[in-house]
Amino acid sequence: MFSPQLAEWISSGGMVSPGTASAVAEECERMLRMGDRAGRAGYDKHKLLLYSIVSGNRQQIDRLLRDLPMLFSTIEDFLWFKLAVVRDIGGASSSLSVVRDGLSPYSLEDLQNYLNKFEPAYYTKNGKDPLVYPYVLLLSGQLQLAVQHLTKEVSSEGYNIDAVHISIALADHGVFSEGVGSGHKLGVMDAVSEIASIIRHYGSLYVRQGNLSLALEYYAQAAAAMGGGAPSWTGHSSVDQQRQRNLMLKQLLTELLLREGGIALLLGPNGTGSEGALRRFLPDRQAQHHFLLEAARQCQDAGLYDKSVEIQKRVGAFAMALETVNSCLSEAIGALARGRADGDSRTAGLIYSGNDILEAYKFAGVASGQERDQIAEQQIALRQLEAILSVHKFARSGRYGDALKELSKLSFIPLDSRTPDRTADALQNLPAAVQACIPDLLRVALTCLDNVTDTDGTIRMLKTKIANFVANYLPRNWPQELYEKVAQML
Repeated sequence: MFSPQLAEWISSGGMVSPGTASAVAEECERMLRMGDRAGRAGYDKHKLLLYSIVSGNRQQIDRLLRDLPMLFSTIEDFLWFKLAVVRDIGGASSSLSVVRDGLSPYSLEDLQNYLNKFEPAYYTKNGKDPLVYPYVLLLSGQLQLAVQHLTKEVSSEGYNIDAVHISIALADHGVFSEGVGSGHKLGVMDAVSEIASIIRHYGSLYVRQGNLSLALEYYAQAAAAMGGGAPSWTGHSSVDQQRQRNLMLKQLLTELLLREGGIALLLGPNGTGSEGALRRFLPDRQAQHHFLLEAARQCQDAGLYDKSVEIQKRVGAFAMALETVNSCLSEAIGALARGRADGDSRTAGLIYSGNDILEAYKFAGVASGQERDQIAEQQIALRQLEAILSVHKFARSGRYGDALKELSKLSFIPLDSRTPDRTADALQNLPAAVQACIPDLLRVALTCLDNVTDTDGTIRMLKTKIANFVANYLPRNWPQELYEKVAQML
């Protein structure tokens, strides 16, 4: 009689019909009663074991384990028995019928709760068998806890490496996205974020070693984990998963891009990315363009101006690159005017970079009229900044006459006696990089005028023009030092 029932259990994956479960449970109960009678030889424990597995009755299972505590010699045997009696009570309708019939099946959550009553040291024998506990967790469906335990296991066996690759394998199949485990709350991060973080952290170790190409592979796996696994690369995941994957992917690609050698890895030795690894993850050229411009902006925010310029040049944003150089040159000129010792080398390098951008622009042959206008504007700003730099250098070396001659070439500075006084409105169209240099430039101009002999009143007239110019700029809140110098002069 039992053979057909066992065959049904095997063919149905352990989900026998309510009728079969009830019949086997009754037979199991009969054997237990017969074994308890005085004078009986006792029941066949192995036969009872099979009957209890097929019936899945919680009460009979608990009684069997209570009466025969030495039934299993290893924790593996015990665990496999427990797994064999687990029923998916949240799934099939037949399982619900069994519950209504009062047989109370044994659920996976019951198993997990039972196993988690014991500390990890109980399973590992205080560290002597370190893999037993994660083995128990994996077999009981507590995959995230298993991976987390392996990650934290401190040993020379490299279990943390196993944890990473187990994470990748499980995440690639979307296991964590489906929701697993016994309901343990591992902090504010959900299962997917936790696993992605483990993979990402391992990849960052290769970043610190300078192995960016290998780090890229782990970073890609971390992003895929956020997106639901391998299907996310082919668009077979939800919209939210795609968004999460792309968000992390761009973040991690930007991190690599900012590292030494990152641009060459992602974009190739030349060009905008057709030869690099970026096209694997962002095959669309427009998407690449937007990503790289955003990365360049982040570089500027982080003070990595050289990186920003290199990226902008790669995507053909020459005007933006030159604007970045001009902004840096303006700051360097200001530092030089305030006595910074490294000002000369810094300004020389920036001027070289600006000229290099202009050469690259000519070589690229960009035909956009808007780009040509923007380049022309930034080129004028670069030449104006070069002239301003020359004024500071002449004044610093005591060549005040040469400094004033250089100043006269700058049409926005009121040193031409034949032109009317400038007003604040006249400078509104100047690039911001040039405007930032004007206060220091006027201060140097006044110093130069103080050190030149006034033979015909021209110097006095020029000082007055500068004073009127500064007065018109009062709303600009220029440095107080400049206003004091003007006041002393008058």
